[in-house]
Amino acid sequence: MGTVSERLLLASVGENKLPSDWSSDGRHLFYRPLTPEGGYDVWDLPLDEIGDPSGDPFPVVQTEFDERNGQFSPDGNWVAYQSNESGRFEVYVRPFPGPGTARQVSSDGGAQVRWRSDGKELFYVALDGMLMSVSIEISDDGQMLERRVPVRLFPTRIDGAAQGYERQQYIVSPDGQSFLMNTFPEAYEMPITVLLNRDPGSL
Repeated sequence: MGTVSERLLLASVGENKLPSDWSSDGRHLFYRPLTPEGGYDVWDLPLDEIGDPSGDPFPVVQTEFDERNGQFSPDGNWVAYQSNESGRFEVYVRPFPGPGTARQVSSDGGAQVRWRSDGKELFYVALDGMLMSVSIEISDDGQMLERRVPVRLFPTRIDGAAQGYERQQYIVSPDGQSFLMNTFPEAYEMPITVLLNRDPGSL
């Protein structure tokens, strides 16, 4: 197997940037720059057929709120992301590159969204650390998206910190039946020993 040298795709002085997803055709790269207010937006960097920048980056989701971790749908026509515009992080989906209205697909909080490989199901981590599933339906013309009620799958042990991680802490198999996750080990309690009537000088 050959090796490929690193090459700079995007440079901007004083701006903290973090990539979040690459489109399936390799022509777009989502990243999130840190805003002056301390939040994030979702931006896209267009690329050519060999992976070099082919145009100026542009905002995909840019508001006064904090938007993170944009994820391309498998067909590249939608972006799923998390935003705290409601006062807490929830998962939203909107057309890419737009225009179009954002639709909330999570309920009671959500972050770290992932698509199933056929685009018909979304996964995300709820505030209590539970992995959630949402069935997605897209109209024949590809313009209208409908979502079903989120379903609880299993606890991830990612806990509430799932909302603040820099990137997703899990990946999904193409059929949506298997998951590989970074998790905390099982919690355990250290025993506490209380010493009574002991000379402090002997400790």
